[in-house]
Amino acid sequence: MILAEKIMALRKKRGWSQEELADKLNISRQSVSKWESGTSVPEIDKIIMLSQLFGVSTDYLLKEETEEEAFPETEPVSEESETRIVSMEEAEGFLTMTKRFVFPRAAATALCVLSPIPLLLLGAFAEYGRTSLSEDMAGGIGMAILLILVAVGVAVLVFTGTQLGKYEYMEKEKLTLQYGVKGLAAKKKEAFSWTYNMGVTAGTVLCIVGVVPIMIAAAFSAEDIVLVSCVAVLLGFVAVAVFLFVWVGSIQGSYDKLLQEGDYTKEKKAEAQKLSFFPGAYWCLVVAIFLGLGLSGYEWKTISLIWPVAALLFVVILCILKAVVNNKRKK
Repeated sequence: MILAEKIMALRKKRGWSQEELADKLNISRQSVSKWESGTSVPEIDKIIMLSQLFGVSTDYLLKEETEEEAFPETEPVSEESETRIVSMEEAEGFLTMTKRFVFPRAAATALCVLSPIPLLLLGAFAEYGRTSLSEDMAGGIGMAILLILVAVGVAVLVFTGTQLGKYEYMEKEKLTLQYGVKGLAAKKKEAFSWTYNMGVTAGTVLCIVGVVPIMIAAAFSAEDIVLVSCVAVLLGFVAVAVFLFVWVGSIQGSYDKLLQEGDYTKEKKAEAQKLSFFPGAYWCLVVAIFLGLGLSGYEWKTISLIWPVAALLFVVILCILKAVVNNKRKK
């Protein structure tokens, strides 16, 4: 058989359409059609990708007399399994785009953490007569600022998320890395390891230190307005810590996605797919409860505390769901 016939035979053996094969190779369906009709020939990098994808040697693809044999450096791809080949160009594009958007994403997340501060301070100052605003006015202004800050943060996260959407498969599908990609990712990850460790350490220390003002104020029986101010300081420390966590975590995660390590092993990806429904459903429920309580007559500044509580519950429930999924998989 010639190359065109071999590509068609291997594609049909896997049960893939021309469009599905093109998607796995990040090319157009027309390119696959031209290969199989013999009107064009794949470039050498695509030959390598085809050999990895089909689990055959390049000799088998290129030499007419060569019998089909398993590719020795790659685990053969079964009909049931799904894999996505990542080229060097695509890997570099993914890493570059991740670094480009990591700062605005980290800042947007920190902004959401900072958003309750104006509401807390304005409410406390109005209650203790430290401002000419009435409590209702202070609560309304604080709530408006909170919603604006959250809206800006969410807008940035949504926009950057859509830009990174084309690389979403990195954290969901099984990957086969083209020659050189694994070495590139491993080298960059090793070079970034010190920054990652320092970022995580600094963020953890900030979270701990942020509690100190509250403890001191409580020890000296400070006024409630001082305690509220200390809570605002705590949120400021936590916001900086969150910024660091998101910043170093996103970059480290991009390397782990390529190398399929850490939270992005094949097992973890399967687990994530099973739990993908939870975050959206959970936060939609939290928003519904928040709006329901607010419209029912409860004070907005009081029910705003639902957000930090919901965040803690989210982590707890997610850990429980992961444990349940892991136990089912082991059985």
